[in-house]
Amino acid sequence: MAAELSLIVNGEPRRVALGSSIADLVSGIGLDPKKVAVEHNGEIAPRSTLADVTLSDGDVLEIVHFVGGG
Repeated sequence: MAAELSLIVNGEPRRVALGSSIADLVSGIGLDPKKVAVEHNGEIAPRSTLADVTLSDGDVLEIVHFVGGG
């Protein structure tokens, strides 16, 4: 069994594989990392760094995605 991390994403518990980045998580929930804003442990994560930030057990993320319309 692969090692997993426990996270809180938008207030809900979620498990991801050890070594996952924020971009991996965002893609895994069906969103485009280029079209989201992410707060990671209370701080905004620059979009340009989402693939570089490795998640840790207990991290708390808020993910907001952009929706077109008018």
